[in-house]
Amino acid sequence: MRIPLVLSTTLLFTTITSSRDFNEIPTDPRPGDLLLEAHFERTTNLLAQRTSRRIDSAKNWQAEIPGLRRQLFEMLGLQPLPARSDLRPRITGTVERDGVIVEKLIFESRPGLYVTANFYRPAEQEGPLPTILYVCGHGKVKEGDISYGNKVHYQHHGAWFARNGYTCLTIDTLQLGEIEGRHHGTYRFGEWWWNARGYTPAGVEAWNGIRALDYLETRPEVDPDGIGVTGRSGGGAYTFWVAALDERVKVTAPVAGITSLQNHIVDGCIEGHCDCMFMVNTYQWDFPLVASLIAPRPLLILNTDRDRIFPLDGVVDVFRQTRVAYEKSGAVEALGFACSPGPHKDTQPLRVDAFQWFEQHLKGADLETELADTSAPKLFSKEELRVLTETPENERNTYIDEYFTRRVPRTLPLPEDAEDWESTEALIRNRLVSKCFRGWPARVPDLALKTVAEEAANGVALTHHTFTSETGWDLPLYFARREGLDPAELDLIVVNVLDQEGWDDFLSIYGSAFPDLFPVESLPESDTDAWNSEKRMHAAMKWGMLYLPPRGIGPTVWTDDATEQTHIRRRFALLGQTLDTLRVWDIRRGIAATRAISGLGETQLWMQSSGAMGGNVLYAALFEPGVHRIDWHDPVASHREGPTYLNILRFTDIPQIAAMVAAK
Repeated sequence: MRIPLVLSTTLLFTTITSSRDFNEIPTDPRPGDLLLEAHFERTTNLLAQRTSRRIDSAKNWQAEIPGLRRQLFEMLGLQPLPARSDLRPRITGTVERDGVIVEKLIFESRPGLYVTANFYRPAEQEGPLPTILYVCGHGKVKEGDISYGNKVHYQHHGAWFARNGYTCLTIDTLQLGEIEGRHHGTYRFGEWWWNARGYTPAGVEAWNGIRALDYLETRPEVDPDGIGVTGRSGGGAYTFWVAALDERVKVTAPVAGITSLQNHIVDGCIEGHCDCMFMVNTYQWDFPLVASLIAPRPLLILNTDRDRIFPLDGVVDVFRQTRVAYEKSGAVEALGFACSPGPHKDTQPLRVDAFQWFEQHLKGADLETELADTSAPKLFSKEELRVLTETPENERNTYIDEYFTRRVPRTLPLPEDAEDWESTEALIRNRLVSKCFRGWPARVPDLALKTVAEEAANGVALTHHTFTSETGWDLPLYFARREGLDPAELDLIVVNVLDQEGWDDFLSIYGSAFPDLFPVESLPESDTDAWNSEKRMHAAMKWGMLYLPPRGIGPTVWTDDATEQTHIRRRFALLGQTLDTLRVWDIRRGIAATRAISGLGETQLWMQSSGAMGGNVLYAALFEPGVHRIDWHDPVASHREGPTYLNILRFTDIPQIAAMVAAK
């Protein structure tokens, strides 16, 4: 059965099954939309194959885990690992009902980063008990200006565990806790500097979970060798993060918290998820690698069969690949999969499987033993579970994104001597390649430089070339010079790298004189003064002017819908790329294409651009030889403003790169 769900009005994405259904393809997609869709599908398949090969080819999966775990710590913004500062735990009150005691608890996972929580335990207890860390999904409980925390929404799970011989710590998330932080920096607020800082709220949730384990180890009611983790939706994702990173977790049962890159990128499920669901995918993982880090500890993956944001085909794909890691770890019996009928909802039948999994692996119950009690009523009012009556003055929850990951100081010390500068340059180059630009194509196709058409008008010749930047992306390159002048006679060439405004300006200058060279439906109004100035320049100077619109600009432009553009950029990031990263690559290839034009191989090369695109030019010049000059109009001062590359602000910023380019 195929159930099409169009999550994008412009890109051709469907979801639910592995079979694509294009019955609802947009009626008039732009060429750029089709190129973009093909890029996402091609790159997703490549990363999925890499992940599968990595798991399949490992001779000893346990030997692979430490290195992969370090990468995951890094991709969650936890490298270097923050100091385990004093938790400063404080119990603000207790409530008891039906044999369950709930302690209202607050602790600091880092100074000023508060976690509000409820600790459930049986009213009568002898000795330490197996314990569950319950990490909440997105269950908003708010009245007026008071947020009671999503722990209130999920309270019935903590109560069930306490009534059945466990202790359970249920922790609020950053976004929906009593002190409300944010999960939506790129999803809603255009804060692309999160990518540049290597920041994701998933890292905050993972760290809060790890520190919650630290707290549980201090409680005499808790058996530290019998700790499990569970949660659903967002909590399912955090369950994976915590269990993958911390081996103190002995048993894991995430509900609806993971699916494949195929579902997220190609099928469009990323549009239903906020930023807390994703690592900064520096090392270009598919999600089976996350789940496989839990091996050989017991892991039960749970999902419903009609979950539209965690489609079953992708969840099953994650399970199948994770099973290979468990087989290689000699623990295939420790991996389970449970599927129940239903949508993306916290259904009790689904939770029963999780409860039974903990009974089996934390208490040693027989697999076929039925639970005596499967009911899970909500026992307490939201007011009874509220931890705080006022917000601590030193809270950092509301701006944790500003300090959670380390960043390069805004004022960098000057090098002491040439040797110091050389070592600094070498270190930065290495980090650029390994941390920011890993998403560049591994295989570089032939440039395939072609001359599409050439015309002359009013003493100016204009040639339309195309070249292949990477597989699937053939970009235009327009070459203007004095009519009749051999390219080998030029004194210099200027490559103008265009943003969309620059492309429109270019069309207004050259469009009316060369209408047949531009594959656009309508040309803008002619800028006669600019065209006359251009003609005078070519008549007086032996200059060649080349115009390069990178992908997403001009002929390859895609949707201009703001929401769609947001999710396009988020897709790039989840693939370990950014749009600006790939535009730097386009510019590098454009420089190579310029040199491949007959007569331009040795001509002095200048480059110019403006705004954030000028930053892309700067980085292209860092990696390409033979650029003699850069003119950057309206420059940006920091990557906080753009261009955006993954992790860049963790170790450098624009002034330092400008110095490196100037030294060339």
